[in-house]
Amino acid sequence: MMPKGPYPFFTVFTPTFNRAGVLYRVYDSLRAQSFRDFEWLIVDDGSTDDTGTLVAAWQAVSDFPIRYVWQANGHKKTAFNHGVRLARGVLFLPADSDDSFPPDALAVLAAHWLAIPEQAREGFSGVCGLCKDELGERVGDPFPGGWGIDASPQEIKHRYKVRGEKWGGTRTDLLRANPFPEQLPGHVPENAVWSVIGRRYQTRFINHLVRVYHQGADNQLTQTGDPGAQAPGALFAKYVTLSHEIDWFWQHPLFFILEAARWTRFRLHVKRLRELNTRFWPTSLRGGALVILFAPLGLVWWLCDRWRAN
Repeated sequence: MMPKGPYPFFTVFTPTFNRAGVLYRVYDSLRAQSFRDFEWLIVDDGSTDDTGTLVAAWQAVSDFPIRYVWQANGHKKTAFNHGVRLARGVLFLPADSDDSFPPDALAVLAAHWLAIPEQAREGFSGVCGLCKDELGERVGDPFPGGWGIDASPQEIKHRYKVRGEKWGGTRTDLLRANPFPEQLPGHVPENAVWSVIGRRYQTRFINHLVRVYHQGADNQLTQTGDPGAQAPGALFAKYVTLSHEIDWFWQHPLFFILEAARWTRFRLHVKRLRELNTRFWPTSLRGGALVILFAPLGLVWWLCDRWRAN
């Protein structure tokens, strides 16, 4: 057991909305953890089921701190930002309301983070491991190297083309400095935050299975299948990619071509751009050039969306 500091090592954060039927997975997983220096922070995004009553019963008997906050429904991005503001942990570990994880998951993540020399940790954003499905099979690709690798998320995505669900903790101070844009309606993809952080900081990626990925995962707080409804957040995500990841173009050209076409697709879906008070044009000259070059493909994509909607 590692000695406790003045703050918990992890804030395990769960955003939830009417998920009382599956939330026990997170609770049972945390009860079984061998590493005990954590708090569980739940931000309830306007549930109308008995989530609050269920959590209160757990709080009465739990041997680890459980903090529960209810907020009016504001989507996952607002719940996430709310959780980051309230978090006391050094590392912020998001766990969806239907997640589970092995008993050694927190111990493994903590050990790998602490294995980074203390003077070098300032250059790292966090530690990230692999996921498995309910049958114990790995989801997606492993990371390069034997135990894993220290790299940026962009390098993992574009140079090594690692695919599939991954899970880990990020420094709380970095998340506070890089919140999700709450002024955008609907779902905002995660790369709107991770891409900006990843440009300045490395992550320790480890080949250890630390999360169980359940099919039919918690998507009630995320997005709908309507491209128009998710257009502002999707457009912002393309802006971030074409601004902050474009240096990797030659390692992953088709990806960036499609992202540029999607920029035009989602820009055409956004009706009231000025009201969003957000810059959407890529800050990179190369990103902007790609948008111009592949605008016709984006236009066709948008027309197909309109045709399917009618």
